[in-house]
Amino acid sequence: MIEVTQLHKSFAQQQVLRGVSLTIDEGESVVIIGGSGCGKSVLLRHIIGLVQPDEGDVKIDGQSIADLSERELIKVRRKFGMLFQGAALFDSLTVEENVGFLLEREQTMSPAEIRGTVADALELVDLGGTQTKKPAELSGGMKKRVGLARAIVYKPEIILYDEPTTGLDPVVADSIDQLVIRMRDQLKCTSIVVTHDTRSMRRVGNRVMMLHHGEIHANGTPDDIFNSTDPVVHKFVNGIADPKDLEF
Repeated sequence: MIEVTQLHKSFAQQQVLRGVSLTIDEGESVVIIGGSGCGKSVLLRHIIGLVQPDEGDVKIDGQSIADLSERELIKVRRKFGMLFQGAALFDSLTVEENVGFLLEREQTMSPAEIRGTVADALELVDLGGTQTKKPAELSGGMKKRVGLARAIVYKPEIILYDEPTTGLDPVVADSIDQLVIRMRDQLKCTSIVVTHDTRSMRRVGNRVMMLHHGEIHANGTPDDIFNSTDPVVHKFVNGIADPKDLEF
């Protein structure tokens, strides 16, 4: 479903991605781990077509993003839902308005259809009845759930999660992980989860890739990664900081 080939990207003469190649099959739940600044979020933005590579290619269902017109790229992006690290909600809008924001802009559904679609998405993330609340009235975990409802309102084929448990306590983080698993199982979607949380890694991933210095350093099952004897992988999953080896 997703094929990334020899992806290179630099910002301000700093090379972030150095020849990243990977494939993700339909229905997989892939976790991408790595230290801060190693290129995890940049890789996600390449996959969804928000950033163009300096070199390399990204293909979705066998079609190169680079070959698409803007209209075709918008159509491909409809395959994706994305939960941003900070939920990225509009403070002045209600929960219902936040989740249905893009549906309103497209003007392809009636107001009643939008309300029903939004209500269904909120029920799926256990937020039924919150439509009239504003983000200021919500906890951090609830804001993440609203962001997830917005990500699934199109019933996407692929959901991208950018640090979904950042800033949450362990109990709330576990509830978000359970939602990631539910989305995969109920919506039958492909999941890509960027995280530095090794507990989440073990809970939600069928496969784990570790980015290090802009390259795929390790690729395997959660148990393979967690029990790895590779020094870089071992230090990361066990929380052993070493600036010589890891980019913190």
